[in-house]
Amino acid sequence: MVQFAANLTMLYNEHAFLDRFAAAADAGFRGVEYLFPYDFPADALAERLRQHGLTQVLHNLPAGNWAAGERGIAIFPERQAEFRDGVARAIDYAGTLGCQQVNCLVGVLPAGADADAARDTLMDNLAYAADALAGAGIKLLIEPINTRDIPGFYLNRTGQALDLIDRVGSGNLFVQYDIYHMQIMEGDLARSIEANLARIAHVQLADNPGRNEPGTGEINYPFLFKHLDAIGYGGWVGCEYKPKTTTAEGLGWFAPFRAEPAHA
Repeated sequence: MVQFAANLTMLYNEHAFLDRFAAAADAGFRGVEYLFPYDFPADALAERLRQHGLTQVLHNLPAGNWAAGERGIAIFPERQAEFRDGVARAIDYAGTLGCQQVNCLVGVLPAGADADAARDTLMDNLAYAADALAGAGIKLLIEPINTRDIPGFYLNRTGQALDLIDRVGSGNLFVQYDIYHMQIMEGDLARSIEANLARIAHVQLADNPGRNEPGTGEINYPFLFKHLDAIGYGGWVGCEYKPKTTTAEGLGWFAPFRAEPAHA
């Protein structure tokens, strides 16, 4: 059966962040993910995980100034030292949290920027990060993101991600496949996931249009969940969507999958 992780950046925004762990566990989630852990002490987050019987499934490398609109720094030649510092910070947090995979948001390519320099910098950074994370037993992921929500995002299609992985040549670099983003950019979801299953380490979901919970849009999620089981997907599925009302009111789709709450 598919394992679902609550994305605490997107879900349970009616609670303070540290209270979202309890809300997710009470709803029957056994895993959590979120964009960044770095605003909180790693030990405090680890205690929430332990207290509520949750697995930390994923977080991102530091991605620059998020509040100012930055969405990753891995494509910028002048920021390679900052990127490497971020890799070390992510390893420290992931080790404390027991998180076995970290995603790299690559960044938005400015108009007029040198695309070849961005590509070469990205490959160099991914090779460095993949090697450093492998030494800590952590997978490195890269995520294609649609250019409607984030105009100019450099990595925006599955084939582009696979080509980067081939060029970097690391055995520790994988795709984070976001169903919502790829429905917008290319469709053919079931076939794409199956064809590239060995290189997909993590899946995320939201419906389209609206980026709301499954069942609110055009994507046939009951079919996709059965398909993931049928093809042997063994990873987590992160629930990275915006609830239409409250998180709890929108969890009808999750009822067949929820676990009994377990607290220490």
